[in-house]
Amino acid sequence: MYYLIALAIIFLDQLTKWLVVQYMDLGESIPIIENFLYLSSHRNSGAAWGILEGQMYFFYIITVIVVIGLIVYLQKLPKDQPWMKLALSLMLGGAIGNFIDRVLHQEVIDFINTYIFTYDFPIFNVADSALVIGVGIILVLTIMEGKKEKELSK
Repeated sequence: MYYLIALAIIFLDQLTKWLVVQYMDLGESIPIIENFLYLSSHRNSGAAWGILEGQMYFFYIITVIVVIGLIVYLQKLPKDQPWMKLALSLMLGGAIGNFIDRVLHQEVIDFINTYIFTYDFPIFNVADSALVIGVGIILVLTIMEGKKEKELSK
């Protein structure tokens, strides 16, 4: 089931990117919620905020290592950890979604543009969202586990 979640993320990510490429000009921005949320056709040859721009081989190597690590960890996790498995499947789908862009286009197609209190947040995509949500779930699980261990040691 968790691999199906990863596949769904990959499919949704690639579909939305394809739609942006097909129906929007590069640099075009469509307001969804004025001064907050826009669909903006953008390309990024680096990571968030454009860091490591153009370092495709670095991204290829890191992504392959991360994907292998996620699959191994997902396989070894006991069945009684559904939230951790969900988090890893989201991260797996997100990593592969952006990897596909880097291999096919040598850049990542981004299109979700948000303004948070006038700050223009870096433009992102479905794969990035899945990665962040997966990491967020792991962070919450880690905090909860730490609290549980602290209570048991009292």
